[in-house]
Amino acid sequence: MKYTGKCLCGEVTYIADGPPIVVAQCHCEKCRRSSGAGHTIGAMFASDAVAVKGNVGEFRYSSDQGSEVTKVFCTNCGSPIYGKNTRLPGHLTLSLGTMDDARGLDVEVVIFAGDKPHWDQLGEEVLSFETQPDWKPES
Repeated sequence: MKYTGKCLCGEVTYIADGPPIVVAQCHCEKCRRSSGAGHTIGAMFASDAVAVKGNVGEFRYSSDQGSEVTKVFCTNCGSPIYGKNTRLPGHLTLSLGTMDDARGLDVEVVIFAGDKPHWDQLGEEVLSFETQPDWKPES
């Protein structure tokens, strides 16, 4: 099984030879800030199972556990492509939202659930649309 993906502008593409080791959702502060949302979701693969093409940038920081985390992104559109952590050498975690087809990849574990913001959830009563609704703020 192979998984393909790309950034928003299409300049960075990848192929991952799967299946992934794990699919995880993370609510830590750094993942929330890097995604601009309440969490990130990623599929971890062995590094040698993934081929990335295109111009990428890197941002590194120290985790609370003392490891070095690297976030890799498209230098043109800023889409997050993957992350890696020195605590897990030889592995990288692809951002699930960049995959062309992630069917069958379900979240298997949630980490930093204690950091989950109260607004990062949907109740049954929340109005939902299959596509962009024809709605304007003054409506």
